[in-house]
Amino acid sequence: MREIKSEAITEAIARLCVQANSALPASLEGCIRNANETSPVSRPVMEDLCRNLDAARELGLPICQDTGMAVVFAQVGQEVHIDGDFTEAVNRGVRRGYVEGLLRCSVVADPLRRGNTGDNTPAVLHVSLVPGDKLTLTVAPKGFGSENMSRLKMFTPAASREDIIGFVAGTVKEAGGNPCPPVVLGVGIGGDFELCAKLAKEALCREVSVRNSDPYYADLEKEMLDAVNATGVGPQGFGGAVTALAVNIETYPTHIAGLPVAVNVGCHVTRHKSVTI
Repeated sequence: MREIKSEAITEAIARLCVQANSALPASLEGCIRNANETSPVSRPVMEDLCRNLDAARELGLPICQDTGMAVVFAQVGQEVHIDGDFTEAVNRGVRRGYVEGLLRCSVVADPLRRGNTGDNTPAVLHVSLVPGDKLTLTVAPKGFGSENMSRLKMFTPAASREDIIGFVAGTVKEAGGNPCPPVVLGVGIGGDFELCAKLAKEALCREVSVRNSDPYYADLEKEMLDAVNATGVGPQGFGGAVTALAVNIETYPTHIAGLPVAVNVGCHVTRHKSVTI
């Protein structure tokens, strides 16, 4: 049994919060810089996005003013013993990262009565138990301009491939410029109501250069991407060819009577950073 101190978890989370908000994954940055946008209106928008990435790197500033709600995925090895309160260690890390890192704190204590918590806690924490003696932490800050545009639909098994593609493309078309396109889409298919949404969020944490390992779903990712880009929403909603940079699909077995599909919309700064302790 390997012991991991809770303070090590706090330090790692604090560091990941700052790092994730300061730079995009290299594969996503490459998509933005190499996007083939030919619209005379929207091509300058893509150039502005590149200049923003450069300025954030040079000045040490967040790449977006909405530094998001801290979503944390933790894969805990079965041979790991955590010395201390794990959830509290994660929230201490978020608190330290956002306050000391001078990141915008956007979490309210109650969904209806509001009231900012002042330190971006609590985090949204997803924990899974895996083999081994390691702890892998992923921090995925999620801004709500894009989160608010996300949708979930409980299809019946009679739904066709085209129905699902249409739902994904329709979600983006309806969103327009609100989620700061070009977007990254996480699509969850299967499971039940809540697992479907979690799958979509997990899909956003996959590198955009990595396709689904199942060729059937890899092809579906491409079809969805083509359909979304055919909407013509374009960068920041100004029209054009580049509405989405990637579509990532994650799946899970489901009930014979159901076919849940969730679309978690990520903006052009879909961020995540991981570390293994």
